[in-house]
Amino acid sequence: MQAANAVAQQTWSKPSLIKSPVLRWMILVALVLYVVAAVNSFQIDGQRIIAGLDRGKTMLLAFLRPNFAARQHHIINGITESITMTIVATSVGVLLAVPITLGAAKNISPIPVYILCRCLLGIFRSLHVVILAILFVIMFGFGPFAGVLTLVVNSIGFVGKLLAEDIENIDGEALEAIRATGASWSQMVLFGVWPQISTRFIGLSIYRADQSFRQSTVIGLVGAGGIGGVLETAMGRYDYNTAGGILLIIIVLVIMGEYASSAIRRRLI
Repeated sequence: MQAANAVAQQTWSKPSLIKSPVLRWMILVALVLYVVAAVNSFQIDGQRIIAGLDRGKTMLLAFLRPNFAARQHHIINGITESITMTIVATSVGVLLAVPITLGAAKNISPIPVYILCRCLLGIFRSLHVVILAILFVIMFGFGPFAGVLTLVVNSIGFVGKLLAEDIENIDGEALEAIRATGASWSQMVLFGVWPQISTRFIGLSIYRADQSFRQSTVIGLVGAGGIGGVLETAMGRYDYNTAGGILLIIIVLVIMGEYASSAIRRRLI
């Protein structure tokens, strides 16, 4: 009876990943030593930190007194350019993503086409938007054209990956029923695939437009056009009051765009 009670009182605990306590402590000590060595390799200087905090204070005080009038013309042009880049890049990117998406869905595409399209999407998604912007700026020079190409490639990777997964998860019985009628591949896509993903496609397109605008403000810092370029110029001239005004405008526009995209998705979906 006592043995049964003792067994009942025992609680189950998850077994340790490393059973040996000595080995666990050795790994912990090694990790701490590595972190300390890594921090020392950064050559952190106390005076440098103090000077940086002082500069940060100067920037913050300037940001609290934003100046919208000094470069008003450039700010308006930058905002207009960012919005134009967003609309053009999202429209082109979403349209180009459609054929790649269909090819990247295993349940409706031949294996060679599937592998090729998946590789393309993997490449597009692996390159960060800033890296893409730098590459296109080097290739085509400064300006919005490099920014549009950057956002197009990023849109293809974003929409293509998510939409291809949705196609692979659609109702297979509907596709088989359409195939049984002798329908062609295009008819199967039009009548079997599109009705099941159209809502998701619209939602992703709207969300991608919101994301493209936010990214357009970032890639402008490396010369790819948009309001980010105006911000970079103001920061380079140490005109922190104007930079603060630009940042405030960007924040307001991003928040407005996010609420607008959410409202549109709720209404359409």
